[in-house]
Amino acid sequence: MASTVQCSAGFATQPPRPGHSCRFQQRQRQGTLVSSARRDGQVRAMAGASMDGRAQQLEAPVAVVTGASRGIGRAIAVALGKAGCKVVVNYARSGTEAEEVCREIEESGGTAIAFSADVSIQSDVESMMREAIATWGALDVLVNNAGITRDALLMRMKRAQWQQVVDVNLTGVYLCAQAAAAVMTKRKKGRIINIASVAGIIGNIGQANYCAAKAGVIGLTKAMAREYGSRNINVNAVAPGWVASDMTAKLSHDIERKALDTIPLDFRKVRQARRDRWPGGVLGLSSGCELHHWTGATG
Repeated sequence: MASTVQCSAGFATQPPRPGHSCRFQQRQRQGTLVSSARRDGQVRAMAGASMDGRAQQLEAPVAVVTGASRGIGRAIAVALGKAGCKVVVNYARSGTEAEEVCREIEESGGTAIAFSADVSIQSDVESMMREAIATWGALDVLVNNAGITRDALLMRMKRAQWQQVVDVNLTGVYLCAQAAAAVMTKRKKGRIINIASVAGIIGNIGQANYCAAKAGVIGLTKAMAREYGSRNINVNAVAPGWVASDMTAKLSHDIERKALDTIPLDFRKVRQARRDRWPGGVLGLSSGCELHHWTGATG
């Protein structure tokens, strides 16, 4: 096992199983492992990784990031991998992109596996958490990032559009958090970060389903923080505004303009947020080194 320096609320890990191949495995059905990254059975943790502005070395916590093949999730997974975490890169359909994320983490000296799972299906979620435990013997950090949009004015919104968004964006958070917390409770430590949205706070025309789901995520975060605080599990939410990503690229220019108009900053001087520029907040919440006392917060 790599020699490490433990953070003030650092995570303990178990040694990896020997003989695990680093070759990519192409199994594309839901709920299956499709790629892995392991070199000679050794878990490599990066020394001197910067978290929350301070250089330190991690004890290689295990992190599951949902919806990590693209956009914000990809940026978070790569940042965690570069910081020394062992990352489960979850995806629903974008297997090729997920493998690219794993390779990027490997090239930076980290370790990652890609796992295909629909977060709205309980059996898929449970299989993913079991794989994390079977591969690395621990589960320390969960980042609930997976999300979709099915935009329409409420008066024209189909029931299927409503349900699909709620199933992934809210029920998926509930299922993943419940499964992860069951593992974390036994170890009496863990970090859960839910990716919400300012849309869940201020609302957005044409996104009633998305806004309702993200508002639900914020409420769920507060409730979970109260329930799991006594078990040393921190639960927080991050609510980004408009971030340039694959998901927002699909929205119309009119929706983008209206979203940007709600921001009081002068965007002629301040550039639109980019997905690879803000994972620092997630790193701080996941490390427990500086923000170990934060729980139930939305930032």
